Amino acid sequence: MTSSADSPAFTYSEVGATRGSMPAGSHRLEIRRPLGRGQDDFRRFGDAVLAYRMQRGLGLLADAQTPRAEPGAHVTVRLGIGRFGVLAPCRVVYVLDEDDRRGFAYGTLPGHPESGEELFAVEYDRATATVYGVVRAFSRPAAWYTRAGGPVARAAQRLAAEAYLVTLRRTPVTP
Repeated sequence: MTSSADSPAFTYSEVGATRGSMPAGSHRLEIRRPLGRGQDDFRRFGDAVLAYRMQRGLGLLADAQTPRAEPGAHVTVRLGIGRFGVLAPCRVVYVLDEDDRRGFAYGTLPGHPESGEELFAVEYDRATATVYGVVRAFSRPAAWYTRAGGPVARAAQRLAAEAYLVTLRRTPVTP
């Protein structure tokens, strides 16, 4: 998926690459942390990921075209602090709804300070019944301030990814 007549093109060519081998020459990030155990936790965390709980929980979700992630849905996140924040437009590239993986990836659109893709998912390890949270991304700076930020911008991305998983871990159990 690249674009339709009323939707801007992604700002990178490797659309869908968070599914497998991520592109060379980009900053790559992968964090996988245990969240819980068993099928009930897997379903609960998977539902939360698909409902943008990670972004909402951190106060980063500015707007989502759909209440749950769907391919092609526009999502806008707010990056930064207070008046120094920027709106960062994205579009959902794909959704995972498999027996042992649930989640979605979104890719950057024009106006986003980075160029790349980010996957938010949960994985179920049947051998141990462990549920893992996963954030996987590749990116390149797309704005002067992210280029100037260099290592600081990459550290901020890693901290945000860790915070996403902490937020997801706090998803309440529903009766």
